[in-house]
This record gives sequence, C-alpha cells and structure tokens, in this order.
Amino acid sequence: MQQRIQKIIAMMGVTSRRKAEEYIQEGRVTINGKVAKIGMKADPERDHIKLDGKLLIKHQEKVYLILNKPKGVITALSDPEGRPTIKDFLRKIKYRVFPVGRLDYHSEGLLLLTNDGELAHAILHPSNKIPKTYQVKVKGIIDQAKINKLSKGIKLEDGLTHPSEIRKISETENNSWLEVVLYEGKKRQIRRMFEAVGHPVLKLKRVKIDGIYLGDLGKGELRYLTKEEIDRLKRSVGLAN
Repeated sequence: MQQRIQKIIAMMGVTSRRKAEEYIQEGRVTINGKVAKIGMKADPERDHIKLDGKLLIKHQEKVYLILNKPKGVITALSDPEGRPTIKDFLRKIKYRVFPVGRLDYHSEGLLLLTNDGELAHAILHPSNKIPKTYQVKVKGIIDQAKINKLSKGIKLEDGLTHPSEIRKISETENNSWLEVVLYEGKKRQIRRMFEAVGHPVLKLKRVKIDGIYLGDLGKGELRYLTKEEIDRLKRSVGLAN
C-alpha cells in the first residue's frame, strides 16, 4: 500500500516524521534510485527506499519496553567517559531501541524505550502534554506557598515552566517528599525548579508516564508494554488506528 514517504520512514523507526521531512528536503532520501520529494508516495513492500544510500528495511517489528533505570546510569547507548549506560541492560533485546526522553545520571525510574520513531516524537512533542509523574525528595520542609508557586510556573534561565501538579506526600524532620506531575520536559527541570525556591532535590524517581506505571519492576529490569498500554499511548498522542 502506498503511503507518504515521510510516514514510511517514521514507521520504520528511523526517526520522527518531522525529521524525515528534513531529510527529504536535504535530498538524502531516494525511492528506486530517484531523489524523493515532499509529498511523494511509495509502497514499503515493493519500493527500494534509501536514506544516505542505505536501504531501509520495513520488516522490523515495533517494540515498546520500559526500563527501571538505576541511579548512576547514563540515558544513552554509549558514553565517551566510559560511564554505565542503558545499553548495559539491553543485551538480551534483539531489536535496536532508543530511549524516549531522558532521566539524568542521578535520577532513576521509568524510562520508555522503542524503535517506533513516530510515537517517540509524538510523546516528546510539548503540544501533546503527556503527563509524567515523579516522586521527589527535597532538602528541608517546603511550605505550601512555594508548592503553589512552582505549580503555577516558575522562571528558569531557559524560560517559564508550564503549570504542573505538585503535592506533598510526607515530611521528616529535615526533608520533604512530593509527587510532581510534569507536562513538559526541560533539561533537569525538576531539580532546577526546586533549587530555585531553596530546596535542592535529594532523590528523584519517575514512576509513571501517561497510563504506564513503573510498579514493582526492579532496578535495571525491563518489561514489554502490554497492548493496552501501547494503545493508550497512541490514543493520547493522536496516533490510534
């Protein structure tokens, strides 16, 4: 069945549809030896589609997993400094998958992995406002006024944060535990938000993305998403069949 070439490239898990359009405009994509143009269609079962001269193969099953990323691991498939990466936990996965978004080196918890470039791009696009839920331990006893201030949005060096949902779960003599739900993904956003109001983050764990829960998955463990979880994600970003 013929489809637009940028959609085919995204379906193959190479990159997002928007990035595929850029590749086409740069003349890097060919169909049966001819340079592709935006709007052209092809049949991935019959036509030879190449990116930078490399044939793209459609027959790769789409896979969707979550990893409970431990603290002290880089969200990347390689690291020039030789630090542990998430690739260390993917050795038994026969498919080439990539992380959807990031968790910083000192953070842990739910990390989504897939070879579905179109879905990954849609999840990360700020217009879709996919909720991501974190458990956060901060230094000191944070008061409700500061929680309200952070929830409404706070100015950081790269702009104003979007409204978020923050509630205090518990507190000890010296620290506070909170649940934070974000709808965007600025770099190290939660850490910077709480630093801005004088409460540095001591521990950060992502426990949920949309309707996908980390649950009792052990540190460093993987599991495949259920069909229901995949379908929910696709509905949330407007990619449902």
